[in-house]
Amino acid sequence: MAMAVPPYADVVIIGGGVVGCSIAYHLTKLGITDVVLLERKQLTCGTTWHAAGLVGQLRATRNLTELAKYTTDLIYKLEAETGQATGFKQNGSISVALTNERMEELRRQASMARNFGLDVNVVSARDIRDRYPYLSIEGVVGGVFLSKDGQCNPVDVTQAYAKGARMGGAKILENVKVQRVLKEGGRAVGVVTDQGDIRSKTVVIAAGMWSHELGRQTGVNLPLHAAEHFYVVTDHIKDLPGNLPVLRIPDEWAYYKEDAGKILLGCFEPKAKPWGMKGIREDFSFDTLPEDMDHFMPVLEKAAARMPVLENTGIQTWFNGPESFTPDDRYLLGETAEVKDLFVACGFNSIGIQSSGGAGKVLAEWIRDRRPPLDLVDIEVQRMNPFQGTRQYLHDRTVETLGLLYKTHWPFYQYTTARGARRSHFYEYLKEDGAVYGELAGWERPNWFAPKDVKPEYEYSYYKQNWFPHCAAECRATRDSVALYDQSTMTKFMVEGRDALKVLETISCNKIDVPLNKLVYTQWLNDRGGIEADLTITRTGECQFMVVSAAATHFRDLSYLRRHVDAADHCFVSDQTAAIPMLGVMGPRSRELMQKAAPQTDFSNAAFPFGTSQIIEIGYAQVRASRITYVGELGWELYIPGDFALHVYERLREAGLEFDLRLAGMHAMNACRMEKGYRHWGDDISVEDTNIEAGLGFAVAYDKAFQFIGKEALLRQRGAGAPKKRLLQFRLLNTDRLLYRDEPIWVNGKRSGGITSGMYGHRLEASLGMGYVRSHEPITADWIAAQKFEVEVGWERYEAQAQLAPFYDPKQERVRA
Repeated sequence: MAMAVPPYADVVIIGGGVVGCSIAYHLTKLGITDVVLLERKQLTCGTTWHAAGLVGQLRATRNLTELAKYTTDLIYKLEAETGQATGFKQNGSISVALTNERMEELRRQASMARNFGLDVNVVSARDIRDRYPYLSIEGVVGGVFLSKDGQCNPVDVTQAYAKGARMGGAKILENVKVQRVLKEGGRAVGVVTDQGDIRSKTVVIAAGMWSHELGRQTGVNLPLHAAEHFYVVTDHIKDLPGNLPVLRIPDEWAYYKEDAGKILLGCFEPKAKPWGMKGIREDFSFDTLPEDMDHFMPVLEKAAARMPVLENTGIQTWFNGPESFTPDDRYLLGETAEVKDLFVACGFNSIGIQSSGGAGKVLAEWIRDRRPPLDLVDIEVQRMNPFQGTRQYLHDRTVETLGLLYKTHWPFYQYTTARGARRSHFYEYLKEDGAVYGELAGWERPNWFAPKDVKPEYEYSYYKQNWFPHCAAECRATRDSVALYDQSTMTKFMVEGRDALKVLETISCNKIDVPLNKLVYTQWLNDRGGIEADLTITRTGECQFMVVSAAATHFRDLSYLRRHVDAADHCFVSDQTAAIPMLGVMGPRSRELMQKAAPQTDFSNAAFPFGTSQIIEIGYAQVRASRITYVGELGWELYIPGDFALHVYERLREAGLEFDLRLAGMHAMNACRMEKGYRHWGDDISVEDTNIEAGLGFAVAYDKAFQFIGKEALLRQRGAGAPKKRLLQFRLLNTDRLLYRDEPIWVNGKRSGGITSGMYGHRLEASLGMGYVRSHEPITADWIAAQKFEVEVGWERYEAQAQLAPFYDPKQERVRA
């Protein structure tokens, strides 16, 4: 007899795939037992049932790797706990490189993985053949082997999660369709089903490819789109060993799994086939999509050459099923910005099985504590922009994102699909002058400028790319003369009202009650002292402030701000990002240029000191000029009314002719900020890092009149003395290898941290990085001087200089000139 739908539950989970069942299982492990999971048909009937069942740990980012590692450990013991078989075999995995660049990627990933405690080894072509004797090693450069990877039966793993959840008290109801989420006062308070309503404190959308439409109905942006995913299963192969490792050959778009004496061959082809654009039919359950042998044949032909036994082996099953993908190949997790108490876990980009345990664990803890248990910003749902949920954007981007799973993960890679939608006022002018655009949060941003005789496009490499010398020239212009940066994509929020000061003082750790036209660099913290946002606030009126932060955190920061503004009696926030284009005039001759462009204003150090802002006149326009910099030189950021943007740009270019004005891009800005030690939120600072650990104690006003969020946590940490975790500046010695992110840091021969961001510093002609080091002793300047530092790049260690201060202009003499 079917179980009746209860009228109430503490948590309602929508979706009975592997992730939904994992969330239910982990909630009960935390003691949250009043859990109801609702599945529209039967458990696993959407995507889970046809997943390939690969259980791998090494992913492209730290978070994805750590969550996958937890999943592997959990599945290993899940059968013993629940009595439900999972089909898990820990037969290891091999990833194969057919090019030197792919091998560099694998070496770098292996270094990162070892930093997180994974058992990983770099192996030769001969080692690969020894482990996988059916493989031709023609053209094989090498690879990596992870001994604790493996494979499983996805349906059985899901049933094990479900059984464990039931053992903990959760109710799992099949054949119950959720028609919509109930909302009251901006909160999720339950669901409406075809068998009655359920009221709830918390609702979780874990509905796979149905999540996007369910989010739309609820007013929530969940950007994901289904794509066709192909694999074949061969006929039985005589004497095929049952312990063959999972094999990935990304340069041939293919993965291989031994399956009961057969080979399952799947692919992530470069150009995918989006599916379900017009919706998913009501009765879709355990369904397959039409075969497309022509689409799969290039993969099969490569596979037959790579594994000759396949040439004489028949195909038992041609399979095509839908899986959902997000615009950046990272899944959507956490509480939504639009609706409180509504959580999501969806868009798993074909890694749902290997992510299921980790995602279920952290989301369950997030639900319990109403805050993420660790730094999950790169998979938080709030990172997404509203336009990324439009159907046409998702369709167009999904053509590319499926294939990116196996494409070389190039540094500075730029998407080729769904481009050109968000452009600054200066887009066409800059393009005519050689701008090579990259994309961030949908914005087209000039990353570098190609001279007239250079093709304006990327040539990717893990070494110095084709734009390297042109970026160097832009950095030198920034140092020696003056450069113009298009910074229009920076977010700009106007906060005003009688309670505006109180709101901003409460969420900011620095003092905001400053004189008019004064800039304040500050962070917004959480209760643990972790950094939720990194920004500047300018007091533009007695009860009016301008908040400026990064493009990538636009809607995350806006959501954080609005949550606190909504609690105030008289405070209002407006998003002016698109309305106010922004230019940066940077370099030692910027004062001369500004004086010529706006002769009515005195730009001397005495009249226009660092950290102040004024309304100036450039041509016929009134412009807000703020003396601030992210490149470590004398300079001004100009906030321009949109209708005067091109007029101001033309006047600046005309004035700049006398001073050798050069256009510069985001790569130059990144290189300069690295030399200057300026932190980047999401990399060098984030929700688990405090101002004290990050070297930003100068931005904390402990004695200000307002009590700010995170103050008590910082006071406790400050009272404990010098921290044992500290962000340091690194400079590689005797090598021109490049740092990007997650390279292990070695202190006296022991792994003690990782690089958070890296870039070549052209003003210093050195490879630079920042990264946190952990020690059992307080980390001070004297302690640093007594240690030997190395940074591991691609499985090799290089000597590094480490220090607390920036390597460029540590005394701020150029900035305050």
